[in-house]
Amino acid sequence: MNKLEIKGDWNITKGKLKQKWAKLTDDDLQFAEGKQEELLGRIQKRTGETREAIEKAVKEAGSCCK
Repeated sequence: MNKLEIKGDWNITKGKLKQKWAKLTDDDLQFAEGKQEELLGRIQKRTGETREAIEKAVKEAGSCCK
């Protein structure tokens, strides 16, 4: 997954991820250029999901925006 896939239309993606994992906060989902690894790590820590599951969820949530 590259940064453009994550960045996309981030507000829509962020909303879908919060629907999937209600534990996530806006602070958890702050996206900063070059910080995608940190973002995935924060989601993983908060949800307990595997990295692969998180990457898949982010990709699916962002696919509506393309």
